[in-house]
This record gives sequence, C-alpha cells and structure tokens, in this order.
Amino acid sequence: MKGSKRIFTVVAMLLVGLLVFTGCGTKNNGSNSNSNVSGTLTIAGSTALQPLVEQAANQFMSKNPNAQITVQGGGSGRGLSMVAEGSINIGNSDIFAEEKLDATAAKQLVDHKVAVVGFATIVNPKITIDNLTKQQLIDIFTGKIKNWKDVGGPDQKIVVINRPTSSGTRVTFKKYALDGKEEAQGLALTEDSSGAVKKTVADTPGAISYVAISYVDDSVKALKLDGVEPTVENITSGKYPIWSYEHMYTKGEPTGLAKAFLDYMMSSEVVPLIKQMGYIPISDMKVSRDK
Repeated sequence: MKGSKRIFTVVAMLLVGLLVFTGCGTKNNGSNSNSNVSGTLTIAGSTALQPLVEQAANQFMSKNPNAQITVQGGGSGRGLSMVAEGSINIGNSDIFAEEKLDATAAKQLVDHKVAVVGFATIVNPKITIDNLTKQQLIDIFTGKIKNWKDVGGPDQKIVVINRPTSSGTRVTFKKYALDGKEEAQGLALTEDSSGAVKKTVADTPGAISYVAISYVDDSVKALKLDGVEPTVENITSGKYPIWSYEHMYTKGEPTGLAKAFLDYMMSSEVVPLIKQMGYIPISDMKVSRDK
C-alpha cells in the first residue's frame, strides 16, 4: 500500500507540473499573438482612396499604439512615383502602375488591391438636369458643348472643373466615361484633390466635374450616365462603367509594419468600414477588370 501511495503521489505531481507547464505555454502564445507591431509608415497618393486609408490607419494604430502611420494625398501619379523611388512605403493609386509608370519602374512594384471605388459626374446642385448621355458628357468635357441649355438644362455657361494629369481619377474618367477622349485644356479650372473638386463644384454656378462616389454628399448633385445611377448595386453588376480598383503598391514584397497594415486593410475587419465609407469590397464585384 505504501508503494502504491508513493506511485500515486509521483503521478499526481507530474500531472500538476504538466498542467502548469501547459498553462504557461498557452499564456505565452497568447501574449505573442497580441503583441503590438511597431515602427513608422508613410503612405501617399490617391485622394479618392485617402479617406478610407486614413480611417483604417486610425483603427490599426488604436490596436497597435507603437505603430505610427502617416497618410497623405497628392494623386495616384505622385503616389506611384514616390513608392517607385523608395521615398514612401506605400503608394495609393486608382490605376494600375503600368498606366502611369514606365515598364521598368512598374515591374518593381507589388500590387495590393484593397477595394473598388465608383466615380460620379457631379454638378452644382442648381443645375436642373439629372442625366447625361455618354456623348453629351464627351462633348462637354472636350469643349464642344458650352451651355447647359444644349443638354436640356438652364441657359447657363458650363464651367468644367478638371483634374491634373497626375490624377488617377482623371485617367479612370477619361478611359471609361470619355472613351479615351482628352479633356479640353485651357478652357477649364483645375483642382488637385477630390475634396477641392467637390467644394468648387458646390460653390460655382454651372460647374461640372467628377469625384469618387465616397465624396458625394448633398452639397453637389450626382448625375446618371445614360439613365444609370452611380450606385453600388449598378457598379457591382457591371451596369455602371465608371469605377476602378483601389491599389496600394509597395516596392517589392512588404515586410514588417507595411505587411501588417496591408494584411489588416485586406482583412474582414475592414470590410464594414469599406462599406460604411462608400467604397466596395472586391469580393462583392460580379465583374472584373484587367490593366
């Protein structure tokens, strides 16, 4: 009996020790999985994508207080050029790198598609029409139509608000709304950010321009194109053509904080934010596009 008690005691002690060891291991694994990433990250480029990245960065930094992420605008062209030069960590763009950079520079970049964004033609809210055909749109932006009365609107001069050539929004609009036609130069005002475009259209009688749908609010009027509204449903189904992927480019494969943030941007955790802010999760698209 004494021998049996000794064996029982030894086995019990071994079991306790095993449980303690396992518990410590579990605790350490949990600690490691919750450890905060750290470092600094600079992101610049598309002003259409900027609001989403800013909000996602704020959420990410609240979970990882040792990470510092700076998000700037400047346009897709600037973002692509700067990330290719290595002066920033991530370049935001509404367009594929190959549409703006030469082949050698574009090959060095790795594409991370994080969302889809639609673009709407917007006018000053006092303009009475709510629809333009594609041909009317082309004629307005190429300078052939100069008065709203020629498209069923008031007898008022059309004031076109252009985007700079560095703008990815401009490239997308030219490609899918204007069928590749060049916007008239020297006949229009130019604004270099989506926010500035919206404000100028809202404040300028007779104005027309285009912005990401995520920027549209009651200060401007979004027009239908050939009778089709610029809605999420019409974009995902392919009925409305003016949309693009939102890209976040890195020079080579991302590591460290850049990888952690991009993984976060493409995670299910950011999907509610994408929808809330007027962007579209790529998984919702029923159509796709190549370069």
